[in-house]
Amino acid sequence: MSGPHRPNTVIDELAAAQQGIVSRAQLCAAGLSKHVIDGRVGSGRLKVLFRGVYQAGPVAGLRAREMAAALACGSAAAVSHWSAAGAWESLAPQPRGSPVDILEPGSVRRRLDGIRAHRTRRLAADEVVLLDGVPITSPARTILDLAGVVGPSELERAVAQADRLNLVSVPGLLTLLAAHPRHRGCGVLRNLLESETPPALTRSEPESRLLGLIRKARLRAPQTNAHLNGFEVDFLWAAEKLVVEVDGYVWHSSAAAFARDRRRDATLTAAGFRVVRFTWSDIVQTPEATLVTLTRALLR
Repeated sequence: MSGPHRPNTVIDELAAAQQGIVSRAQLCAAGLSKHVIDGRVGSGRLKVLFRGVYQAGPVAGLRAREMAAALACGSAAAVSHWSAAGAWESLAPQPRGSPVDILEPGSVRRRLDGIRAHRTRRLAADEVVLLDGVPITSPARTILDLAGVVGPSELERAVAQADRLNLVSVPGLLTLLAAHPRHRGCGVLRNLLESETPPALTRSEPESRLLGLIRKARLRAPQTNAHLNGFEVDFLWAAEKLVVEVDGYVWHSSAAAFARDRRRDATLTAAGFRVVRFTWSDIVQTPEATLVTLTRALLR
């Protein structure tokens, strides 16, 4: 390989398609020698992130951490679980600095700082896709993996959000379940998909708790996080023109939030809708009284 700029060109071309990240194996396969690679590491042209994985240059892509973690775990590895769910927006992203979840076929679990490794017996080719150049489990496979590590409410939230974003379908998920009959969490996910009530999208634990009360009382299922007159409302019974809002753990965290809620309530009331609000305390400490209030509002 001749010319001083040729190695840099190879590095840049590889990094451009991978969030600014390259691996030593990729550079060697592209024809760069060990001496050239070590020289670029020594000069700071390549910044070591994991053993044999480098950031090329001072600027990395938005998914550089995920790309680096996947490369550090080998060519068969893919971003998975919570990290994948955050990328697909079916769950909230993990807090900054959280380990990157990586799924890899095999029996040996790698131990690397910054990586939360998961093992699987089988990872089919169509269960891994590229998202902005990063290998990541497909939305359906992500849901399947989440089924084994999150609670029922969080799983339902993830399925409903993925469905709303047209990332998954119930038939597709059932097909994947059939291909992985012994996967951890299969029973929970199957029960959710085969329930008479379709998965409902909730944004918080208080909303999930209230939805659980509604289902336990066998009230008619509402629309959840529905769009109405320019607003997103927590629960909507359109025929009864009833909106229910959940104020969360702390009622009105700021004066601005209080004013915004009141403007929304006034707008919806003017449009002919009734708005009922419940707090975290209402739902958890006095659930029976909350259900009585809600039932009376529906009967009106």
